[in-house]
Amino acid sequence: MNTTISGDVRSEGRRAAHSPAFEILARIGFVARGVIYGTIGLLAIQVAIHSSNEKTNQRGAMQAIEKQPFGHGLLIAVAVGLGGYALWRFVQAGFGHGPEGGGDSSTMGRIVALSSGLAYAAMCVLAVAVLLGSSSSSSNAHSSTAGVLSWPGGQWIVGAAGAVFIGVALYQGYKGISRKFLEEDKTEKMGPTTLRWMTIIGVVGHLARMVAFGLIGIFVVKAAFDYAPKKAVGLDGALSKLAHQTYGEALLFVVAAGLVAFGVYSIADARYRRI
Repeated sequence: MNTTISGDVRSEGRRAAHSPAFEILARIGFVARGVIYGTIGLLAIQVAIHSSNEKTNQRGAMQAIEKQPFGHGLLIAVAVGLGGYALWRFVQAGFGHGPEGGGDSSTMGRIVALSSGLAYAAMCVLAVAVLLGSSSSSSNAHSSTAGVLSWPGGQWIVGAAGAVFIGVALYQGYKGISRKFLEEDKTEKMGPTTLRWMTIIGVVGHLARMVAFGLIGIFVVKAAFDYAPKKAVGLDGALSKLAHQTYGEALLFVVAAGLVAFGVYSIADARYRRI
């Protein structure tokens, strides 16, 4: 009986995942992801040229979006898109692939899809909080790390989290250098010029993500090793640390431009990605 019910649930789930509405929602998700990354990159560029003190993190990006003309409606669309993207990743985690074959059916691929789904679901919740006028700050890396470090085995947990960020960074770099991201796209539907530009912005964007995630991971691992929560940083902290290095403003500008490139790539991918 339970097996029959489970089978029926999976069957209904597959049917829903193959619906036109699901595909549209997932593709809106790519646009939303692109808008967030592009906005973060633009904010970071403004910081690099000393024309802004805005926070270069997800909340800062969402607040910047809401300040624009028709920004409230746009942020609602972004929230819906982020939810759709998270749902698509959860489908990949559950079934090993999306309705068009997008995804990785291996155990690691499912874990990555689940982690991504959770991360974008959290961003969707954050967007809703901004829409509702929540004035609380986004997840603070210092306080979060301090809380986890106080747990039994907390240093190991924080260290493992940092290692995961570094692993994600290395994977982003691998996808960028090897151009493996193109395997997830319908390249047969791209013309030569489109394929060339998708390759360029995809490589640049993935390498920029590698730098951002890598910096976060390094500082989180350092916080665990030194038992010092204040050394942990989020995305805005990582970009700030980069800005304070030798030639830091130039480096920040390059990485920020790369994040903008990834945003443009993600928006373009809304059309070409195998869902």
